Amino acid sequence: MPKIDFSHKPTQWVILALLALTWGSSFILMKKALVFFSSTEVASFRIAIAAIVLMPISLRNLRKIKSHFWPLLVTSLLGNAIPAFLFALAQTQIPSGLTGILNSLTSLFTLLIGVILFRSKTTFAQVSGVLVALAAAAGLIGFDNLFQFSEHGKYSLLVIAASGMYGIAVNTIKAELSEMRPIHITSLSFLMTGPICALYLLFGTDFIQIATTNQESWMGIFYLLILAIVGTAAAVIMFNRLIKETTAIFASTVTYLIPIVAVGWGLLDGEVISLTDLLYMLLILTGIFLINMKSPIATFMGLFQRK
Repeated sequence: MPKIDFSHKPTQWVILALLALTWGSSFILMKKALVFFSSTEVASFRIAIAAIVLMPISLRNLRKIKSHFWPLLVTSLLGNAIPAFLFALAQTQIPSGLTGILNSLTSLFTLLIGVILFRSKTTFAQVSGVLVALAAAAGLIGFDNLFQFSEHGKYSLLVIAASGMYGIAVNTIKAELSEMRPIHITSLSFLMTGPICALYLLFGTDFIQIATTNQESWMGIFYLLILAIVGTAAAVIMFNRLIKETTAIFASTVTYLIPIVAVGWGLLDGEVISLTDLLYMLLILTGIFLINMKSPIATFMGLFQRK
């Protein structure tokens, strides 16, 4: 099999598109798997399989857990395990396209938590981005007042909570695990919760019974395998390599593409996306752009620079 040359610009754009397609498709894959399995079974299977796939890497670096136990535990729980359960539960009630849009708020929470807990500095553009994204998200989930939400509002808050947890995990990695390779952080964090999820899946749910008695459930397992192997293990490796060969700004462009892919899959699956929803999505992405922006020129040029 020929080795992929990440240094070529066309290859970098292809990898970026593949990442957007992979991560943007994760929401529709969860939706399809939920036809056969419960939300806890979907989340447990996803974490357990990802841990198994990454085990050759995690076991070789097992000694690093001892010296970085608490930051890795925070990353494991808030960056992987708990959000997986929240996303799966949310998608029992809300469209996959909406989930994909709200997931883009991760950048917003990364900034807010960095400022609150880690005293990161902000710019006027970033503050403006936070306000725009928050206002758009409130409109998207139907937030009318402090005591009233739309039908999907409460379950949408689960996605927002998961995005907030991602923000804590990202800041923890930056502050406490900066000396570790990203693939080691990912593999070890999955190893810390993967076995627990596997045991729960096997002995605390009806997963085995459903898989052995429902002949059509193999399709749900197929969707989950794609979600766990391609959407987690392989995608993380590609993303880390892309950051190394390009710039963080270029790699972060995937944040803007994921909601588009998620909405596209939702439309193909018969979900109704109104023009108002699309407008809110554009406002959220505008806010995320401002949050990630150092300066207009630097941000624009960063998309086309090599490392």
